Amino acid sequence: MLRRELLRLLASAGATPLLTSIVHAGTDSWQADFEASDAPWKIGFATPPADLPVARTAVRGRFPDAVAGTLFRIGPTGHDLGGERYHHWFDGDGMVHRFVIEGTQVHHQGRYVQTPKRVAEVRAGRRLTEAFGTIPPGVEPPASADSINVANTSVLPLAGEVLALWEGGSATRVDARTLDTLGLKTWRPDLAGMPFSAHPRVDPDGTIWNFGVGSGQGLLALYEIAPDGALRRAAVVPVAELPMVHDFAVTEQHLVFLMPPLVYDVKRKEAGANFLDAHVWRPELGMRALVVDKKNWDRRQLLTLPAGFLFHVGNAWEENTPRGTRIHIDYVRSENASSVFTTNRELMRARRVKSTDPYLTVATLNLATGQATQEALPLDAEFPRIDPRRVGLRHRSVVHATQGKREQPGFGAVARTDVETGRSQRFAYGPQAMVEEHLFVPDGTGPGWILGTVLDIAQKRTLLSCFAADRLAAGPVAQATLPYALPLGLHGAFVPA
Repeated sequence: MLRRELLRLLASAGATPLLTSIVHAGTDSWQADFEASDAPWKIGFATPPADLPVARTAVRGRFPDAVAGTLFRIGPTGHDLGGERYHHWFDGDGMVHRFVIEGTQVHHQGRYVQTPKRVAEVRAGRRLTEAFGTIPPGVEPPASADSINVANTSVLPLAGEVLALWEGGSATRVDARTLDTLGLKTWRPDLAGMPFSAHPRVDPDGTIWNFGVGSGQGLLALYEIAPDGALRRAAVVPVAELPMVHDFAVTEQHLVFLMPPLVYDVKRKEAGANFLDAHVWRPELGMRALVVDKKNWDRRQLLTLPAGFLFHVGNAWEENTPRGTRIHIDYVRSENASSVFTTNRELMRARRVKSTDPYLTVATLNLATGQATQEALPLDAEFPRIDPRRVGLRHRSVVHATQGKREQPGFGAVARTDVETGRSQRFAYGPQAMVEEHLFVPDGTGPGWILGTVLDIAQKRTLLSCFAADRLAAGPVAQATLPYALPLGLHGAFVPA
């Protein structure tokens, strides 16, 4: 394999098709539809007109010493500009949030990531480029992947900075104290503009693993990064019928990719389809599981599970037996991809369209026999997170959102579930709550803490809550109430003081 040539191809062309439009804007009514809606939950998809300066919150209780530090969160936030509204939730310009936690005090700050795209568009007062789900009127084709980079999906604290992560291009460097945007992160000159996924995995020893998808070329980029942020390795490997891949997992010896049968069709794209509609649902392929040896990326194995769709993976670990290696992986599985095709579009005009429910699912990949099996737990779920000390190792508990509702998007409760027994404890925030991702924060040898945010629709406020991990159902031991409602976000990371 001509590694350097494949890197060049992926950097120059592979990421660009990832952001080709789902919808041509034409005569746009989405902003009017959003404004006319009386759905109370639409405050979670409103656009703050500017950065949010440092604000003190009202705190009930006391946050434990183990959660003294900073919670960083990010999500799509800039949904409209110049009277035009994006047509997909994933399009919005990213805003990074900083919650500084110290006992009875919590301060919040939110700032837009000043990507070249956002800076140019705000100056012009209108959209200039394509986005994941929209082609605004009068825009030109993107010059590169990073010319449409919105830095809106996840964050990675690294070497005193925070990387704002996207799917199709570079990570963006952000100052961890001021939230100033510092520019694009280039791991090596020949990797400039390469896709760098929003879901890196960090081994217990601090090694960072990540990937990037080049759909049009059928190339999967792989990265290994030292704890100090120095790049150790990067290469691309060919994957036939490469689908949309958002997340992955690592074990002690392997990288594991669950690939849903939502396959990119180059001919459909060449015929004029937008990026998402260039994908074809091919259930006969099943859910392919690609297992890559960590030490030798040329050693790969492909197994097959029943067809399904996923965004997020919880964790994976491997069991070495006399009969060979078996990998156990838990993930959030849906029957199809209706959530990305329909549900997350209609949010932008404040319409609730129900998609198939996602369920926490545990799969076993037998590398010796090539057989793969799975079992769905009777529990709806999203945003799975584990104890960060157990990444790639055997674990039991997964923290996740649960209790989806029909009358509004998202979830109403947070849960901690034992993936081996299926037993689960949960805390329901109430009928007018929209739960965001919650993290597990270790506390020495103790049971640890669960930390996360929720949008309280009735109060029109965002809350930051902390629970004892072994007494989740008892409710928060501490809770901070912001003086405003934040737009609903995606992912976050906690950095201890």
